[in-house]
Amino acid sequence: MFNTLSDRFSKTFRNLSGRGRISESNIREAMAEIRQALIEADVNLDVATEFCNKVQNEAMGEEVLKSLKPGQQMIHIVHQHLVDLMGPVDSHVMLVDPPPTVIMLCGLQGTGKTTTCGKLAAYLKRNGKNTLVCGADLQRPAAVEQLRVVIEGVEAQAKGNATVAFHGEPDKCAEYGSATGVAIGVCQRAMRRARSERFDVLILDTAGRLHVDDDLMKELEGVKFALNPHQIYLVVDAMTGQDAVHSAKAFHEAMAVDGVILTKLDSDTRGGAALSVKEVTGAPIKFIGTGESYDSLEEFHPERMAGRILGMGDVVSLVEKAQQEVDEEEAEALAERMAKGQFTMNDFIKQIRSLRRMGPLKQLIGLIPGVGSALKNLDVQEGQLDKIEAIVGSMTPKEREEASLIKNKSRSKRIARGAGSTGPEVNRLMKQFDMIKKMSTQMAGMGAMGKMKAMKDMQAGGDMAGMEQLAAMSGRRSTKTESVKKKFKKRKRR
Repeated sequence: MFNTLSDRFSKTFRNLSGRGRISESNIREAMAEIRQALIEADVNLDVATEFCNKVQNEAMGEEVLKSLKPGQQMIHIVHQHLVDLMGPVDSHVMLVDPPPTVIMLCGLQGTGKTTTCGKLAAYLKRNGKNTLVCGADLQRPAAVEQLRVVIEGVEAQAKGNATVAFHGEPDKCAEYGSATGVAIGVCQRAMRRARSERFDVLILDTAGRLHVDDDLMKELEGVKFALNPHQIYLVVDAMTGQDAVHSAKAFHEAMAVDGVILTKLDSDTRGGAALSVKEVTGAPIKFIGTGESYDSLEEFHPERMAGRILGMGDVVSLVEKAQQEVDEEEAEALAERMAKGQFTMNDFIKQIRSLRRMGPLKQLIGLIPGVGSALKNLDVQEGQLDKIEAIVGSMTPKEREEASLIKNKSRSKRIARGAGSTGPEVNRLMKQFDMIKKMSTQMAGMGAMGKMKAMKDMQAGGDMAGMEQLAAMSGRRSTKTESVKKKFKKRKRR
């Protein structure tokens, strides 16, 4: 997401940074490029024009024109206006007392509404809220059954001690069209169950259409009037660009939605909907869908999204993902073993699995400030991580505890055969493991000052090892990595 837009922003700022001073003509030229980039990213024309006018007016001030670092000043101004464009907004779900809090989800067919119901239920489960999800989409064939499967998956797989339950009446689907208010009746019975069984939240998955029409709005208005939901969320497919913004505007005018959930932001979408939807509709973005798993619904933070667009990364989101997947006691125990030089293949594979649960590797790299843009052309293939797991799985328990045994060629060949791999791939993995073990042991035994020095040393040359390791994991080397490596070797010889 936003890759093309980020590249255009970066190029513009580099051009400004290369000047000792900037003039009004330089700023106008830069803003013309940014406006064109926004339009190509499918941002609403009026929104793009207004945004660029605001940035240009502020950038014309004497403080910026006389600044020693005009490029940095411009980045700061653009970042702030991007935050204003998309927010600010409180992304938390507002709960009522006494419960249940009623949340109504609406949207067109194909936006991922039913899947989003499951993701929202998983989000509430992680936050300790017992949730009942009602299947009120009686229009689309098998929609109620699909939701039941999704919710059962959430209850079984999503993290958290709270309960997620499903309420559906698939037999009522046949009555739709011959009797009025069938969907409303299903929602009302779900409400009575939520109260009697003391659920904290009730989510209503309402019907959608292929386009906004009077029949759809009448049904949604009927559910709204009968249950008086505390919050109405509109689910919007970010891949549809300006069509998504236009449908969001129509829904907001009819239903007065409280927030938007943007789905499929992990795709190759140009991102224009994320930048336009709040300005055009007035409804804030509350959540974004960033993947297919149940835990891939994130709270929307405008300042973090602005940072991603400008290539600054998003370290806060990265830390939050890590906190969800890493057990604190396990982490402390691992640190102790690392300090004693007891880091094993079992520990190594646990770390890889934790990393994979956090999301696609390329997505995680993009959240690291200063690294995501440098490695954007690296072809990271998740299948290579499967190969690493297969190699480790082909080892005996003793070999996983004592990796030095694998230096024996016969053992290496046996492991390669068992994993469907080759001897050189096994040897490359062992070299990577030795490097990580050595570095981890050194870091674990250092004080704060020592760790800071080690980080500086890695920035001076060790970053190259990290880039090589990522390239090896992906199964190929980027041309950028090779060129940096050659420069580093020349510097070292001098």
